Amino acid sequence: MIPRLELAGGYGISRLVKGGWHLAGGHGEVDAGRAVRDMAGFVDAGITTFDCADIYTGVEELIGRFRREFPEHARRVRVHTKFVPDLDDLGRVDARYVEAIVDRSLARLGMERLDLVQFHWWDYAVPRYVEVALQLERLRRAGKIDRIGLTNFGTPQVRELLDAGVPVFAHQLQYSLLDDRPAHGMAQLCAERGIALLCYGTVAGGFLSERWLGAPAPPPPLANRSLTKYRLIIDEFGGWAPFQELLRVLHAIAGRHDCDIATVATRVVLDLPGVAAAIVGATSTAHLAAHLRIGELALTAADRAAIAAATAGRRGPPGDVYELERDREGPHGRIMKYGLNK
Repeated sequence: MIPRLELAGGYGISRLVKGGWHLAGGHGEVDAGRAVRDMAGFVDAGITTFDCADIYTGVEELIGRFRREFPEHARRVRVHTKFVPDLDDLGRVDARYVEAIVDRSLARLGMERLDLVQFHWWDYAVPRYVEVALQLERLRRAGKIDRIGLTNFGTPQVRELLDAGVPVFAHQLQYSLLDDRPAHGMAQLCAERGIALLCYGTVAGGFLSERWLGAPAPPPPLANRSLTKYRLIIDEFGGWAPFQELLRVLHAIAGRHDCDIATVATRVVLDLPGVAAAIVGATSTAHLAAHLRIGELALTAADRAAIAAATAGRRGPPGDVYELERDREGPHGRIMKYGLNK
């Protein structure tokens, strides 16, 4: 079964979290009925924490349907959503705006209190994120939110929020063998302040898999936004040749442990200091058997040395968490969608 972790205050989660972004329609047609039935399958396998967002089109509603159709399963599930005001709205986000979005999430999910709301702010040049986070804290004290988290904040801004009294419980960020930006200061800060790391991108949208071992670099346009996003991360890491060398190393390790590359890549992240869980962007239960291997996989010292050697020559990505993505004129920022909360 999937391992579990007890966080501060008795908040238990599965160490694999079912991601919701892939159900928002940007990765192919979604069969709503199948998606809801698959949610029950994930719970049966021990993946009892779901991640979604106010800006993932239709996903909160899908989880709400799951909660209605599978009430016994739903009682075992933690649901993590987000609060992501649109870029154009940042200057006008007030108490009424925040509460309206939270109330909408409650209604969509069919919940009386949101387990975890993860806050994102697109532009630090609009310096109102502290007062907006404190509005979330007001709603937490009012009983509409259980815990407050962040997603994709930089290290100085997390310090600022903590110093203002925002009780940050968790931080969702990108962390993988290809992207080690949290190790540039964020992981240490979160460890010092008891903030759990919830990590996405651990298999780089599927690039860290046998599918790409020995394959030529794919030309644009790629099949979906996820592949486009993580192809840019491969370029930051050092390019296609170093990426292929990493895949060869991971393939050899996977062979010794009778598993696959994605399982090894995810296990590496789960073993990093401060990491509470990895978010798996599964649209169905097709890879559930592989997910179940993650809990039993124990990497050896030789495995870790080989991985360290394969990543030692990395060129990047540089900077703090989400720093590249905040440049809206750069390649990472140009692929973002900034107005999905309408």
